[in-house]
Amino acid sequence: MLHPTSGCASARSAFCPCSRCDLLLGLDGVHVEHVERGDEVLVVTVSSPATPAGCPSCGVVAVGRGRRQRLLHDVPGATRVLIVWRQRVWRCSDAECLRKTFVEQLPTLVPRRGSITKRAVAWAIGQLRREHATIAGLARQLGTSWKTVWRAVEPELVRLAADESRFEGVTTLGVDEHVWHHVDPRTRGPKELTGMVDLTRDEHGNTRARLLDLVPGRSGKAYASWLGERGESFRRNVQVAALDPFAGYKTAIDDKLQDATAVLDAFHVVKLGTAAVDEVRRRVQQDTLGHRGRKGDPLYGIQTILRAGAENLTDKQRARLTTAIEVDPVHDEVFVAWQCAQQLRSAYHQKDLADGRRIAEKIVESFHTCPIPEIARLGRTLRRWRSAFLAYFTTSRANNGGTEAVNGIIELHRRLARGYRNRNNYRLRMLLAAGGLTP
Repeated sequence: MLHPTSGCASARSAFCPCSRCDLLLGLDGVHVEHVERGDEVLVVTVSSPATPAGCPSCGVVAVGRGRRQRLLHDVPGATRVLIVWRQRVWRCSDAECLRKTFVEQLPTLVPRRGSITKRAVAWAIGQLRREHATIAGLARQLGTSWKTVWRAVEPELVRLAADESRFEGVTTLGVDEHVWHHVDPRTRGPKELTGMVDLTRDEHGNTRARLLDLVPGRSGKAYASWLGERGESFRRNVQVAALDPFAGYKTAIDDKLQDATAVLDAFHVVKLGTAAVDEVRRRVQQDTLGHRGRKGDPLYGIQTILRAGAENLTDKQRARLTTAIEVDPVHDEVFVAWQCAQQLRSAYHQKDLADGRRIAEKIVESFHTCPIPEIARLGRTLRRWRSAFLAYFTTSRANNGGTEAVNGIIELHRRLARGYRNRNNYRLRMLLAAGGLTP
């Protein structure tokens, strides 16, 4: 037998009521009787102070019937920690009471039918949220099973997710979709989930993105239904709604967030410009050589250069670009498309938002008239999204970047768990990992 407190006079006794031992354990409502340390587990025997108890059914003062041992898993340290709770058993002294016997309950220690202490549940939730832990990993540390850990954690996550106060104070809202499984949708439901993210800036102008919810499907209807469920107060408070260029989400914003300003995400706009340059390069490659790009082909050798920003190119890269374009006069079409994409990119890089807006307005008015079909199509797209495209420059650079960051956290935790089969469990885990639930 070993005792956790050195120098304690009761270190070798079976019962130690000293306050130092109780403080070292840190569990309210119980005191330490003795401690036994093994190679792989620390066993701490505890009991509650002797107090009278009334029958839960009739209220009559009960008679003690001894104790029974109940094993509880606690927060691990260097080894697993096992709490042996000597739980009191009571007998109702009223002969007419149907309850007969009952056992004491300590909600501050453990739930009624739980086997993991309340503080171990809080520890597990903290590990899941901040340390990228998995349920399987926590089960190994606690010395129990996956189901036991999840059954202890899930009720707390459900309670936090049901708290509508977590939707308060949202003034900037982002939306995006991601794929959560890759099996047959007939067995697991829609592959895509739409995620809503709080992009509200703090008093210092910084965005602390947090996931608000995940709903099945990628459609305007899914987004609009979620907005409808939030209530008029929530919708009225949203001032900016950031989104990718997907018409379904834009329709939902126009329908449910009439007072909010829709902002097209800068990253995806620049991505459209880069994609247009790639399409022009591939088309010219086919027209001039009759095949896809191969090693040694001029345009194939500069494909990565065409995707970079002009200000980031080295002298060597600029020389390679010039050489590839001058090989054939037809390659000028690729160069013009690249310049258009650079102009689009430069609008977002202006320090003065007014200068950026002037460039963006010029793009909207000119790109659709370009003789290069891919750039003309890009121009028509930007004209359709004109208000959302230009809103970036009137909303202090509002964008969907925080939503993409949240998607990165989701991807990380899905890989750690080796995938999910239950969408409800997936939603709760991702809300916790991405800041949507605050214990």
